[in-house]
Amino acid sequence: MRNAAIAIWMGLLVAIVQPLHGQTRNDYARARDTLIRDVIIPAGVKDKRVIESVRSTQRHEFVPFHLRSQAYYDMALPIGDQQTISSPFIVAYMTESLQPKPTDKVLEIGTGSGYQAAILSPLVASVYSIEIVAALGRRAEATLRRLKYKNVRTKIGDGFKGWAEHAPFDKIIVTCSPEKVPQPLITQLKEGGLIVIPVGERYRQTLYLLRKKEGKLVAEAQRPTLFVPMTGEAESRRKVQPDPNRPSIENPGFEEAPPKSGFVPGWYYQRQLTWETGNDAPEGKHFVTFENKEIGRAAHLLQGFAVDQRAVPELRISAWVTTENVQQGKTRDAAPAVVVTFFDSKRRQLGNQWIGPFLGTQEWHQKSKTLKVPIGAREGIVRIGLYGATGKASFDGLRVEKVGERSR
Repeated sequence: MRNAAIAIWMGLLVAIVQPLHGQTRNDYARARDTLIRDVIIPAGVKDKRVIESVRSTQRHEFVPFHLRSQAYYDMALPIGDQQTISSPFIVAYMTESLQPKPTDKVLEIGTGSGYQAAILSPLVASVYSIEIVAALGRRAEATLRRLKYKNVRTKIGDGFKGWAEHAPFDKIIVTCSPEKVPQPLITQLKEGGLIVIPVGERYRQTLYLLRKKEGKLVAEAQRPTLFVPMTGEAESRRKVQPDPNRPSIENPGFEEAPPKSGFVPGWYYQRQLTWETGNDAPEGKHFVTFENKEIGRAAHLLQGFAVDQRAVPELRISAWVTTENVQQGKTRDAAPAVVVTFFDSKRRQLGNQWIGPFLGTQEWHQKSKTLKVPIGAREGIVRIGLYGATGKASFDGLRVEKVGERSR
């Protein structure tokens, strides 16, 4: 799968599965069982066929060798060529949303490592997968062939155009984000078929489930997401581009009401939180609250932003925070905080910077910090949450702002 989540992410997500060193086949199997038990099922995936496919698919075979110890963390990992393998939850969620059937012919846009195609393989009749990055496409094809996924066919090409010679398709899954759904994909979808696709601006996207009815798509919003952009023709058609010289985040005070999906607009990877209304909100009338009673369980929000270190040497991060009976989790990092992670142009992680931790019981108070933007930074992720701690923590007025210009 070509993306995610950047989905850039999820390198800082709580790593519920412990690192594996000197791994054996049984070690990997146990790690997959733990991933299913502690992440996939608690996050809401219910389809038993999808769950078993995640359990049996060897994700470590689809990541670079030096990252295999992290293969069963619920996080995206870099796979080279500025791309990532999506987090297992996102893969499972998108697969379940596609409602796979044994008779389905599926088109995947964004082969990436081949992991998403491998998850789909036992669930459907055939998978046709397209990758625009030649090196990734060749590597994924070799991996899928070596692991004997015989019903998966791959090619190198621009996913915007689909794969007309094998159309129509029962289902289409897109693992990179265009600004709008490409017309060729609509044309190549069967009447009554489904598309799962993240659509929107670079750092504000929504994952949609689309059904084709009378030649047109009927949309159902699923959740906010952050995928790498669909390159090629889709990117050349993009009308709205982020400004890395003026970094900012969407919905910083949580004043936008969640749609029917229940997810807070502008934020993604939402776990264990409620959107609240109260006269005691430091800014406006709304804020978010994370609550967790089980040590180690994920509870957080994430958002991406563009930042160019050449023009933005420093960022000012600020937030309002209140806590109630918060106790640290199993590690030093398992405590409420504001965490910013920076990435370079190839989406390699450049480090994390923190505001916090926030422990015990504290009234609303504002915390702020000026961060040095690492040399080479081109993107950032800001996240808030409990990160495996127990208790209750609320956040409001979270902002990422430029401090000054580097002299030239």
